[in-house]
Amino acid sequence: MHNRWRTHHCGTLRSQDVGQPVILNGWVAQHRNHGGVIFINLRDRSGNVQALIEQDASTALQRRGEALKLESCVALVGKVRRRPDQMINTSMPTGEIEIKIEELELLAECQPLPFSISNDSEAREELRQHYRFLDLRRPKMQRNLEMRHRVVGAIRQFLHQQSFYEIETPTLIRSTPEGARDLLVPSRQQPGHFFALPQSPQIYKQLLMTAGFERYFQIARCYRDEDARGDRQLEHSQIDIEMSFVDSAAIFKLVEQLLYHVFLTARQEQLSLPLPQLRYDEALLYYGSDKPDIRYEGQIVDCGTWAANSTLHIFQKALKSNGSVRALRLPPCQLSRRELTELEEQARASGAAGLAWCQVQEEGLRGGIGSHLQPQWKEIKAQLGVSAGDMLLFVADSTPIVCRTLDSLRRSLIARQKLPLKNEYQKGFSKEFGWVWITDFPLFEWNSELQQWEAAHHLFSMPHHRYHAHLEQRPGEVRGEIYDLVCNGVELASGSIRIHQAELQRRVLAIVGIHEREAERRFGALLRALQYGTPPHGGIAPGLDRLLMLLQGEPSIREVIAFPKNSLGANLLDDSPSAVDLAQLADLGIALRNNNHE
Repeated sequence: MHNRWRTHHCGTLRSQDVGQPVILNGWVAQHRNHGGVIFINLRDRSGNVQALIEQDASTALQRRGEALKLESCVALVGKVRRRPDQMINTSMPTGEIEIKIEELELLAECQPLPFSISNDSEAREELRQHYRFLDLRRPKMQRNLEMRHRVVGAIRQFLHQQSFYEIETPTLIRSTPEGARDLLVPSRQQPGHFFALPQSPQIYKQLLMTAGFERYFQIARCYRDEDARGDRQLEHSQIDIEMSFVDSAAIFKLVEQLLYHVFLTARQEQLSLPLPQLRYDEALLYYGSDKPDIRYEGQIVDCGTWAANSTLHIFQKALKSNGSVRALRLPPCQLSRRELTELEEQARASGAAGLAWCQVQEEGLRGGIGSHLQPQWKEIKAQLGVSAGDMLLFVADSTPIVCRTLDSLRRSLIARQKLPLKNEYQKGFSKEFGWVWITDFPLFEWNSELQQWEAAHHLFSMPHHRYHAHLEQRPGEVRGEIYDLVCNGVELASGSIRIHQAELQRRVLAIVGIHEREAERRFGALLRALQYGTPPHGGIAPGLDRLLMLLQGEPSIREVIAFPKNSLGANLLDDSPSAVDLAQLADLGIALRNNNHE
């Protein structure tokens, strides 16, 4: 073949190209011999096209065509022609045309495949990860990474237009507490000392605000030594944003406009703005979670007012212990005895003593504990707004257990398709995405094991001004200018207005047990910066991988990352993490405790 490099991409050819001579490069996606006519579906990044070797082709060309193996890499020369009307494939963008092959060259042969390169492949994830370079050839994975490229491009375009500077921050930093264990990197030049990989660029982006850059962003790589789940792994990417001279409303507006631009660019669809907001306390009350999926019916209702007059011992016990009695109100539905038993077991697994229930009828409450609540029927009907057919699932315990349990039950009922979508999510684009801002999070939470206060989010979030005078007296009451953006029950972004005054920052550190000397050791650079005219500032960091997971309807961020870690934090493609030579460890001043090093 005189010239073997492409003139066209496979997926771009259309009926207007009929008669064109073409050179195509790609992989053999399908291969079949029909009565001496050899059909080849050729695939490249742009899509597939059908090519064929006809019976009148040379013997050498026919032999080369017959010998092709699936997923081998080839170059072909041919001419575009229209398919016969009865052979048009309307499911393919290139389905009106085909390529009559005149020359064919095998560029690289493929060995027998470990699994099918198709969207419906049933290969185990471990096998897919081991052969990730093949898994990424599947059309779905090609689309996922193409979407990643388009989304990142849209983000950069929007933020550049909004006068943000894209600035890189270090990936070898000082270990600082940020909620998860650090991934540590030993220093050869300073034995016994370690860098940490950043859980986020938190301190550095605040220093950039002190430096006067005012608007910063980066697509930041972040590292957290925590157990993997569907929406997290050891390393991930976030859209890191920080702004000076702003309040939370300005940050919400910017992020909403960013999302609007991303969705319009990547999906040609429009978000309805502004996005709804719930305070943290409201989210726990109505949904039992600070990450609620608001698309579905079934809200939690507080029953404390009338439950105090009930004769049920478990209700009385919970309320006298400063706990809660709350119910998940289900719209008209039927749950079988088996389903109720499963929900009861799930409630106990969440820490609750049990689960009570009853069904609403026109004349009152029936089934379960319905007869015990009949004396409060009018009060229940007035307060809860129930109607015939509704079902109530009750949990009475400490408030955290009640919230955790009812959230778990609600998510389970959504998964079982027992809760309908709300009217506004029942058709069109909105059906897919339920956005909500969660605001006013607690600044501190009590660690009962350590018997001390800890930062609920991180140590640098601004407490609302009304709490400044008595931070130390009542830490548990303090609410911060902290916010999350939640979509479909997944925390998509987290951020806050930051503390920009050294004295206030030291007070917050002291409440969690980090006093003067320790504060200087851990956060000396930030504390120094806060003494040199640091402007009021705040930021947010949407998770890029989570955003793409939602956009593509995938169950895990591993499906939108080119080379992910598995659930055990390992990369099965290159078999990492791996042992290293003892000489390498000696250079770092590290000795292993066991003798099983290989």
